[in-house]
Amino acid sequence: MAATVFIPNYNGAARIGRALGGLREQSREVAVVVADNGSSDGSRELVREQFPEVALVELGANLGFGPALNRAVAAMPEADPLILLNDDAEPEPLFVEALLERLGVGVDSVAGVMTQEADPGLIDSAGVVADRTVMGFDYLHGEPVAAASEAPAPLGPTGGAALYRRAAFEAVGGFDERIFLYYEDLDLALRLAARGGICALAPNARAVHAYSSSLGAGSGRKYQATGWSRGYMLRRYGVTADPRLALRAAACESVLVAGQILRDRTAAGLRGRLRGWRAGGGLPRRDTGAAQLLDLSAREALALRLRRRG
Repeated sequence: MAATVFIPNYNGAARIGRALGGLREQSREVAVVVADNGSSDGSRELVREQFPEVALVELGANLGFGPALNRAVAAMPEADPLILLNDDAEPEPLFVEALLERLGVGVDSVAGVMTQEADPGLIDSAGVVADRTVMGFDYLHGEPVAAASEAPAPLGPTGGAALYRRAAFEAVGGFDERIFLYYEDLDLALRLAARGGICALAPNARAVHAYSSSLGAGSGRKYQATGWSRGYMLRRYGVTADPRLALRAAACESVLVAGQILRDRTAAGLRGRLRGWRAGGGLPRRDTGAAQLLDLSAREALALRLRRRG
């Protein structure tokens, strides 16, 4: 069957048309599934009227990024491999073909390359990587697109431009449905890598990305969501069990939260971290296992994080 692309959508009428239009121009035949999180802005009507070939999975409420995709994947049991694309990303014609070409023997996932809308010659994200405190970073962010051709593979794909073997995705339970939004792709990458899963990088699988078009780069809503996910993962992966990692994580998180309070006048990130930390309590600890983690100092980790924020 044709490769299947899954797009999560929530009130994306202003942007999803570009994503779907780009998929119509692919060099390989594709089936497209939109997982709609209870949109009220005409998104569903737009898909039905302008893209009748697209399968629309209507969830009725905003379940979040990962839960929406889990349900859409479950509704399409024959789809394999699973290709994910953000509703604010416009794929180039070779996007799907380039992802499929990198799905070699033993490869469980493939990372595409998201380029910056303001300057498509620069990389927004070529996957995700993480340090020993499971702080995540967009791989190759800010580098020229050509850098992806010579770079080693990341830990895993970014959820906005990804391919997964269905068997590998299902073996680890798909996306963690406790995570509403942000870092669910990092968590999935860590769980796949922990069991020996291999990620490949597809430098020619490119999509232009409108960064944080949904919530806004410096909004309290985004800081709350990212903070929750960060607090949850710190506890779920037992980072604070190691005193040195606990101190390192506390230093980085304090600087980041202080910056949000001073620069954007919001403590939503702090509140989110506390809520996520509490949500991770009492759950089985996750082990990073065979995952290749970066050995960064606090200064290096903050520099990478602030490079994205800048």
